[in-house]
Amino acid sequence: MLQIILSLLVAIRAFFRSRSDTALEVLALRQQVAVLKRKRPRPKLNCWDRLFWTTLRQCWSRWADVLVLVKPDTVIGWHRAGFRLYWRWRSRPRGGRPKITEEIRVLIRRLAQENQNWGAPRIHGELQKLGFVVSERSVARYLRRMRRRGDPAKNWLTFLQNHREVISALDFFTVPTVTFQLLYCFFVIEHGRHRILHFNVTDHPTAEWVVQQLREAFEAGPYRYAIFDRDSTFNEEVVAFLEATGLTPERTSIQAPWQNGVAERWIGSARRDCFDHVIALNEAHVRRLGREFIAYYHEDRTHLGLDKDTPSKRPIEGKPEGAELESAARVGGLHHRYIWKAAA
Repeated sequence: MLQIILSLLVAIRAFFRSRSDTALEVLALRQQVAVLKRKRPRPKLNCWDRLFWTTLRQCWSRWADVLVLVKPDTVIGWHRAGFRLYWRWRSRPRGGRPKITEEIRVLIRRLAQENQNWGAPRIHGELQKLGFVVSERSVARYLRRMRRRGDPAKNWLTFLQNHREVISALDFFTVPTVTFQLLYCFFVIEHGRHRILHFNVTDHPTAEWVVQQLREAFEAGPYRYAIFDRDSTFNEEVVAFLEATGLTPERTSIQAPWQNGVAERWIGSARRDCFDHVIALNEAHVRRLGREFIAYYHEDRTHLGLDKDTPSKRPIEGKPEGAELESAARVGGLHHRYIWKAAA
């Protein structure tokens, strides 16, 4: 600010000097500015410089003739920006309805995400029951700002949870043999108690073979849905058979194994607990190992998803007086079941 005042005093002094002296001084100053412009980058201008040039533009018509540091369009842009700031300040809100708190906004977003079918009236009613004072119109305004409501993954998991008693899943996994041949293990598993409904092995899976396995798996039962991936073996013939059996086929999305999570977890258990520890010889060997593991899986192995129970509901055994703990080998000694044996 002090520099501007000094510049104004120097400018006023110029009015009392001769015109030739003033012209020579202006010429000398312009030559020095031209030299500085060639050797140095353009200096940064602060807000007071912008105020000076916007004011000079209003007071002097020839202001653009002496402007060197910036272009005239830049000064015009500064003036327009100041005009916008002025009217923004004049149009600032004064009073009105107070903003709702951050806690209520977070709660509105949470209720909308967890209940995608709820509209503003339902959410407003829930907020009232929780003791919050907010208008339904405010709730609707914040709902409109949400671009996406609900999670498709959560919707799918909710569907699986609500229909698990009538859902079955089918899938393949491979087991290499000692001669480097790939065998395909086909299985059908139910979601309710994670029981294996059918298991078989082949070296060349086809749609006709899968249909025959499904005939053996779904002879009777309460199942209404069958979940499977987009394997080419599960073609239109397999889908038509499932529909004729009374089941609704549900394909998982592309590259989404989590949508058939029960089947994928059983594949992991079969590999970790059995097939990763043996060298398969042929189809008969893999079929026998698979059935032994399924018997252990149903009767003896506890599951976290079943509250540490077995699919066949293994009973709790109390310790008899004087009994000793005895282990029974399962799956060729890979696993054991422990029981109380009365003393002889």
